[in-house]
Parts: sequence; C-alpha cells; structure tokens
Amino acid sequence: MRKLIVQQWVTVDNIAAEEDGGLSFVSGEPFSETTNKEFKERVMGLIDAVDTLVLGANTYAQSTGWATATEQGEYGEKLNNLTKFVASSKLEDAPWGDFPAATVTRDPAATIRELKEQRGKDIWLWGSLTLMRSLLDAGVVDEITLLVCPVSRGKGTRIFEDRQDLKLIEATGFENGVVLLRYEIKK
Repeated sequence: MRKLIVQQWVTVDNIAAEEDGGLSFVSGEPFSETTNKEFKERVMGLIDAVDTLVLGANTYAQSTGWATATEQGEYGEKLNNLTKFVASSKLEDAPWGDFPAATVTRDPAATIRELKEQRGKDIWLWGSLTLMRSLLDAGVVDEITLLVCPVSRGKGTRIFEDRQDLKLIEATGFENGVVLLRYEIKK
C-alpha cells in the first residue's frame, strides 16, 4: 500500500511558517549548484520515491511559479511532472503551466484513501499546514519528514498544534546544518 509522506521545513524551535507566513529560514535548496552532494541526493531521493503531490489551496497559489521557473533544474523538472492534487473548497481548476493541471479535491482525506489503494509510488504532501493537520486528524498520514534548519524564530506557526506520537525512522545531519528527521506516525 502506498504511504502519505508529509514534508515540512522547520526551525529548531518547531516553527513551520514565520509570523508573516514566510519561510525565509529555509536553507539548502536541493537544486543549487553549490548544494552539498549528500543533501541533494537525499532530497532528490524523496522526490524519486513519490509520483503524486498533494497541496492545499494556499500552497498551490504560492507554488504556481514552479511550472515556469527554469532555475530549479532536475528537482523542478521532477516536481512539475508529478501527478498533482489540490485540496480546495473554492477552486474549480488548478492549472500548472505547460504541465498537466492538478486535480481539485473537495475531500482530501477520501482522495488520499483512494490513492493509497491504487498502484504507484508514495504520495507527497508538501507544506500546507492546515491540510496536513486535517489529514493527521483523519488518520491518513503515514510519515513526516522534517527538514530542520539551523535557526530559531521564537514566533510563528508551529508544525504541531496537538499531541502526536511519532517513531523515529531516520536522523541525518548535513554539512549545511540541516537535519533530516523522518518519523512514522504511531496509530
């Protein structure tokens, strides 16, 4: 059965979005020419392990530039070619540049359950904190990958609002100071 894997960039003090909603703390983009080889390989390994991307409506609105940007190289190419779903109660369609449009879903938990029953690689939820929390509540999230940046913010939106019991699967540090933590959701 396919898994739903959530990926979030966070600070060491558990902030996933700054007070203004920004992510200026994110470091170590996987498509930079100066990116540490081991870090790039690990992040590219995640995108190679999935074939479906799920986004909330706000993250989708912030991400539409990916379809026309050229500086992301192999990472952007792979991301743009994933099958995409956007959870939204308002959108009617979700174009993605010259790539196939995302499918809009009004019931993301049901969509995830259906996708998990289909053949394919794993499913990736990128950002989308509100959607992540609703899918955690629905019990459909299998793993959370945290890319912990070597900074703190003190204020902002924390990744978890409620109690979550997690089992550590992987902890890997990189030369750029980012630590990758993979957790299985205890059910």
